[in-house]
Amino acid sequence: MKLKYDLRGVSASKDEVHAAIRHLDKGLYPLAFCKILPDVVAGSERHCNIMHADTAGTKTSLAYLYWRETGDLSVWQGIAQDALVMNLDDMACVGCTDGILVSSTIGRNKNLIPGEVIATLISAAVDFTEKMAAHGIGLHLSGGETADVGDIVRTIDVGYTTFARMKRSDLIINDIQAGDVIVGLASYGQATYESEYNGGMGSNGLTGARHDVFSKIYAEKYPDSFDPNTPAEVIYTGSKKLTDTLEISGQKIPVGKLVLSPTRTYLPVLKRVLDEFSGRSRKRIHGLIHCTGGGQTKVRHFIKNKRVVKDNLLPLPPLFQLIQQESGTSWREMYQVFNMGHRLEFYVGQRDAQVLIDIARSFGIDAQVVGYVEDMQGGQVRVESAFGSFEY
Repeated sequence: MKLKYDLRGVSASKDEVHAAIRHLDKGLYPLAFCKILPDVVAGSERHCNIMHADTAGTKTSLAYLYWRETGDLSVWQGIAQDALVMNLDDMACVGCTDGILVSSTIGRNKNLIPGEVIATLISAAVDFTEKMAAHGIGLHLSGGETADVGDIVRTIDVGYTTFARMKRSDLIINDIQAGDVIVGLASYGQATYESEYNGGMGSNGLTGARHDVFSKIYAEKYPDSFDPNTPAEVIYTGSKKLTDTLEISGQKIPVGKLVLSPTRTYLPVLKRVLDEFSGRSRKRIHGLIHCTGGGQTKVRHFIKNKRVVKDNLLPLPPLFQLIQQESGTSWREMYQVFNMGHRLEFYVGQRDAQVLIDIARSFGIDAQVVGYVEDMQGGQVRVESAFGSFEY
């Protein structure tokens, strides 16, 4: 049976994509979280090049809805951060946090997206760069392309490409081992470098969340916000209006803004961790996984003959409870589509776990040991939650 997510024209597992690229060169280190290339810039055997590209995905469609309904331009600031973080935090998972060139690619339907939205996106990228510089993270905006392509883009697509050159000796290459524990860092709450509560959404699962949570009225008002080829029965099937509120920690937060919470960057945390685990001690980090596409199953692509057991997960944030209640989606699918409360995982020996937890908490981010690794022929991810046990 097709997952509801698949019926909407998207995929949690991206099986077709992985099949299409299976013959491509996987770079110098196939199990690295990002593809790592030889140093074609200077030809040094001691260095490597990293290039990454990603977008904010269909989160832009929800930002479009909220902006049209409320006039609130600030949601576009979050979209810029979403697209940046989907690149930068992936690169940080191989140890890259400095000397990063950033180029943007924005395609818009000019009939629907005015210049003030573009200006907000560009300004937000500058602000994010300056904020990260205060934490010792060197990002350099190199411009980019903004194109009016209404024939192929319904509203707007926001993406970035990032590039860096770094020493191979500073890399983190996934070598997840039996006996490792998993330290998970919360995707929700409010980090010291964030200005408001973060629902934990990230930039994955937005097609599902948008249609499952929000009312059919938006299909009628904003037909440009979805693919007309999608079956009508899975278009905006929820009960919520964008401005309905959910009370969390004494705050009443509009549901639209809760789902639009900017993808949390862990760059300040990762910079501190990499400084702590410098030189040879960096090898004690056996794995770094950014739980993006594929949610809690993301690590499947980076293990060989191992079973990853997640049996002590962080509390489920209100946002994901809301999505499940509105959609009736099976808990198995929920853990495969959404991060469900933690979006960054360290795989380390038991002796290093508390150091990582303390660093994360110093930034106001909850963290704990969420599981462990054991040997298993073929490999598997097992999630043991309050809602059942699921194997992937």
